[in-house]
Amino acid sequence: MNKEEKLKLLNELKKKMLKDKNLPLRKGATNLVFGEGNPNAKILCLGEGPGYWEDQKGRPFVGNAGSLLNQLLYSIKVPREEVFITNVVHHRPPDNRDPLPEEMTAYAKYLDEIIKIIKPKVILTLGRFSMGKFLPGVKITSVHGKIYKVNWNGEELVVIPMFHPAAALRSGQVLNQIKEDFLKIPEILKELDKPVIKQMQFI
Repeated sequence: MNKEEKLKLLNELKKKMLKDKNLPLRKGATNLVFGEGNPNAKILCLGEGPGYWEDQKGRPFVGNAGSLLNQLLYSIKVPREEVFITNVVHHRPPDNRDPLPEEMTAYAKYLDEIIKIIKPKVILTLGRFSMGKFLPGVKITSVHGKIYKVNWNGEELVVIPMFHPAAALRSGQVLNQIKEDFLKIPEILKELDKPVIKQMQFI
């Protein structure tokens, strides 16, 4: 699929979400925060849910955590516009509370479709809720910055769990760790871009 085809599919999916009255967090939210970025992105950044500013503007990661995410991407020479950014739930939970399991399940079919359309090389999970989608039952403190290849709906995905930028704003130690973890990404992408050389069998 080329960029225009992907963009068309993403817009159609967004319209479908806007019409879906069964989405559990829709009632109290100001805007749907679908996601934004390059449909041909190599990196998909996956957060947990919109906060106050995201809800107001209908865009993901536009508050303080978003500013830090922009800086982290800049540190590896990747403009924000070149990645795709979305969340596991696309409406703001009341009072910024954590999304509930049944809420994440309700939005999952749309998120799965976003991932399927974009086909990123790497998914950066930002925080434990997005990490839990692919790596349930693990602790972020022991897996952050590591590469995991997961089978997701028949596709092999490369997932790198990261701390949430909001957590990094609250802790100097977490901030240092997320900065270090981001610096590993260019090398990981370089390795993933290498052609796979199949061993030839000589009979």
